[in-house]
Amino acid sequence: MRFEISKVLDAIEGRVSTDPSLVRAVLDLAEVVRYTDLDGGRPASTLRLGMIMDALSRHLEEDNVPVYAVVHRALLSEADLTSNERMVLRRWADDGLVEVMNNPGDRVLEVADLLGLPVLSRNRYDGLAGRYPWVTGQPGRLLAPLPGAGGPVLVPRVKGAPPAPGGPSPTGRKLLARTWRCREPGCVLFGGEGGGAFADLARIDRKPSGQPPPTLRTGMPTCPRHEHRLIDAGPRPATEVLSVRIGGMVRRRFVVTSERPVVVGRAPEDSGGIRLGQWLNDEARRWISRSHVRFELRGADLIVQDVSTNGSGVRPGGSMDEAERIALARQQSRVMRPGDIVELYPGVQVARANTWTSGGMVNPTSVMAEAPTMAIRLGDRG
Repeated sequence: MRFEISKVLDAIEGRVSTDPSLVRAVLDLAEVVRYTDLDGGRPASTLRLGMIMDALSRHLEEDNVPVYAVVHRALLSEADLTSNERMVLRRWADDGLVEVMNNPGDRVLEVADLLGLPVLSRNRYDGLAGRYPWVTGQPGRLLAPLPGAGGPVLVPRVKGAPPAPGGPSPTGRKLLARTWRCREPGCVLFGGEGGGAFADLARIDRKPSGQPPPTLRTGMPTCPRHEHRLIDAGPRPATEVLSVRIGGMVRRRFVVTSERPVVVGRAPEDSGGIRLGQWLNDEARRWISRSHVRFELRGADLIVQDVSTNGSGVRPGGSMDEAERIALARQQSRVMRPGDIVELYPGVQVARANTWTSGGMVNPTSVMAEAPTMAIRLGDRG
């Protein structure tokens, strides 16, 4: 049973991030783990985070949706969690996958405001509506996770059609355009490689590719974890957010930076590569190479290079007209224009994340698939 629960926590780990380019919502983990009405189980359980991740995937109709979790430091030693859960939380903290604070306060709203993201919370935040008017005025920005027939559902506080994602606020864009360094040695969020008792368990491929937004509580960019004023270390490397769509469904997003090209294929050997094999049918698996296409940024240009055996293609502006499809043979490169779609095999596509307005997923993959029946109700306190 412990092994099965550990597998669920590993799956959940794949969807926690502090990378502003990838996260799709913000939450307070200390609040979420105590939603006992979601499962009728223990007073606190990190498995509830997985249930809410599934609800967000269903809400967005997209697979593998990451969330930005703010964590009160006291949760790392919370007695109502099992010893394994506490160890996992500390590992996430050491790896920079969650943001740990002594006093989170309104940090959840600050992050959501700077990044233009929704908040997953039952807290109404009425007292903060003056600073964050969207809490009470904008549809879809405050979503309450509530019990539903098929699992938790996200109920908007403000009804109506939510606006199209607008990205970071003007202040957020300014902060994210710079690289920041913390004066604290080993600060994993701002310039360090991390540390701590569980640093040796960190998964290298899960390191965030982008820094979180600094806090502005003091009026100056500050490290939210160590509360030191941050040093401006210059412009941040350029980034592009791409998404993989297979059979009309968005399976995952990834980030390409000027310092970090990304290979996409059936099973790239590069630890930072994007593996598609789990979503491919037999014919697609035979056609798509282990490493099929490579994306890199050269200045302002996003370049795609074919590195496959069978070749790929580009659909200019997203056109599905076969006469307009541009074939890419091995080692050929092309600058991707806005709206261009790279096609590895019919129905297996990669493009900028804003190319598709809908994720297209009816039943997104659940992080709770490995959860044993009644596991959450077990009283094991570790």
